[in-house]
Amino acid sequence: MDRESEKSLTPLRERIDGINREILDRLQERARLVLEIAEVKRVKGLEGHDPGREDQMLEDLVSRASGPFGPTELRGIFRTIFRASLEIQERERWEGLRVKRKDLLPPGGVKVGNVAVGGGETVLFAGPCSAESAEQMERVTAYLSRYRGAMVLRAGAYKPRTNPYSFQGLREEGLVLLRDAAQRHALPSVTEVLDAASLDLVAAHADMLQVGARNMYNTELLKALGRIGKPVLLKRGFMATIEELLLAAEYIVTAGNSQVVLCERGIRTFERATRNTLDISAVALLKRETALPVIVDLSHALGRRDIILPCGRAAIAAGADGLMVEVHPDPDKALSDGFQQLDLDAFGTLMEGLGLAPAPADDRVVEGAIDTVLKSPRPPRITPTSGR
Repeated sequence: MDRESEKSLTPLRERIDGINREILDRLQERARLVLEIAEVKRVKGLEGHDPGREDQMLEDLVSRASGPFGPTELRGIFRTIFRASLEIQERERWEGLRVKRKDLLPPGGVKVGNVAVGGGETVLFAGPCSAESAEQMERVTAYLSRYRGAMVLRAGAYKPRTNPYSFQGLREEGLVLLRDAAQRHALPSVTEVLDAASLDLVAAHADMLQVGARNMYNTELLKALGRIGKPVLLKRGFMATIEELLLAAEYIVTAGNSQVVLCERGIRTFERATRNTLDISAVALLKRETALPVIVDLSHALGRRDIILPCGRAAIAAGADGLMVEVHPDPDKALSDGFQQLDLDAFGTLMEGLGLAPAPADDRVVEGAIDTVLKSPRPPRITPTSGR
């Protein structure tokens, strides 16, 4: 281009640059107004996106078109602006979640009885899939209590099952078995709560309340757990995204309870070699997105015993604050999910492989404790008070 042509274009380009800057300033002003409107709607509980309002604005703008940009071009330009406005609202909403606050929990993490989850020590959530009998619970709990370090006793009393004819737990009797075994061996306990109606009863027997994968979307239960004041173990639904898991936790936190531990328990894919597909990446991602502790349920993720050790190591390497493993004295005779439960020796091998050495113990002491439990009268059941 010759010098004369360049000279004649320069003022035109300068005008274009000036208009671009003006457009940028007005777009930023518009974006701030969009966020202000979004906040007003949030406070009032209104839906953020208003397609009707967008159509109204588009028709008004198109009716004013009198230059080179016709209706088609104007619709394309402003639809892009509207879409970008929705994206910044979503970004602000996401970054504003309470579960993403770094100061959500104290440095020690979530306290479950005398165990701190997220305090720097790997916590084991171990025990049978279901509480079946006093002898079974005593054998498992006595064995688990021999291990140094952080241990939480788990066992199901209310069991949601896919098949309505499968064993669905001993219900209140199972709660009593769990509570008694945990108290005898000074271990905190966790068990699943199925609905708001049984929440008080379960809370009266356990130190931590578990939300199972099927209930991750049960918003009424989540809100009730926010008011109960006990630690909550929130499992990821087997078809849930990481965002959906965090939003489920947000229900509990915004209702008043920040004592939430997230649990990756495998997601459903087309792979059939394992019961579910263990999403190790979810652990690392969740640790980046939230200060809430994260554990991994190896038993439900894998549905098999032979690869628990390497997957447990991988979970810890990815940043998991703890592991959940099902343990049964005789898995082949278990009333539920025996195929994925470890026997006591296999659990010992797992602990050694994870570098978590057992405390010295005499097996004869354990057997004597079992005999004592079986001969003792049953203590009275707890009757929870009404209200929360």
